Amino acid sequence: MRVDDIRFSYGAGDVLRGVSFTAEYGEFLSVLGPNGVGKSTLFKCMLGLLTPTEGETRIDGKPIREMSAPELARSIAYIPQSHNPVFNFSVLDMVLMGTTAQVGAFSAPGREQIERAQQALERLGIAHLRDRGYGNVSGGERQMTLIARAIAQRARILVMDEPSASLDFGNRIRLMQTMRTLAADGYAVIQSTHDPDQAFLYSDKVLALYSGRVLAWGRPEETVTDEVISTLYGLDVRVYSLHGGSVRVCLPADIERKEEERSS
Repeated sequence: MRVDDIRFSYGAGDVLRGVSFTAEYGEFLSVLGPNGVGKSTLFKCMLGLLTPTEGETRIDGKPIREMSAPELARSIAYIPQSHNPVFNFSVLDMVLMGTTAQVGAFSAPGREQIERAQQALERLGIAHLRDRGYGNVSGGERQMTLIARAIAQRARILVMDEPSASLDFGNRIRLMQTMRTLAADGYAVIQSTHDPDQAFLYSDKVLALYSGRVLAWGRPEETVTDEVISTLYGLDVRVYSLHGGSVRVCLPADIERKEEERSS
């Protein structure tokens, strides 16, 4: 996926101001930024749900405005932050909904689609939930179900809007590990997040958005810095390296001052 100079406005207010980046197959990209910075709007433009005032998004070199809805569905899948269906479909039925781009609007899923859905559930380790109601499983299991649906959709680009925002620590780690594995298997995985530690630990690339513009773009060690994180969130922070620089954590700067005070 290639995003070229995307600009978007709601009325007189500019939300995106010339955003450009690429997402390659086999990469895990985190879009980092505070609330209201335009991450969700950017995703809607990438998905073809909003038409940018300028710029365009291309998938495998083709502008998405030239792609039909079924063609777009076969290329890119969207995993929302939360999803509450009107009916309490089974987990298997939720995953089967991802196959509609292959079977057509007026056709029912057949054996091939059911097998594909079952394989997606098994790949994510939630096959034991297949007959459970989607509304009766945990938040982490719902997120895994939506990822399984995207896998059954056979889209190679996965776009996730703050997928771990409502999850507990254990489910958040499991979700990040799953996304990291999918990227290693050749998917282009794109997530939005507020967590700089998460972006550094799991991502191949980081896009930092600030005031609708690209503040930083590149490898995590180049973008998750004191200056960038302090600017994004309006806090004085420090990025500390652990284990010889292989791990970084972001902490408020006053933590260092308090430690110095205790030492003295």
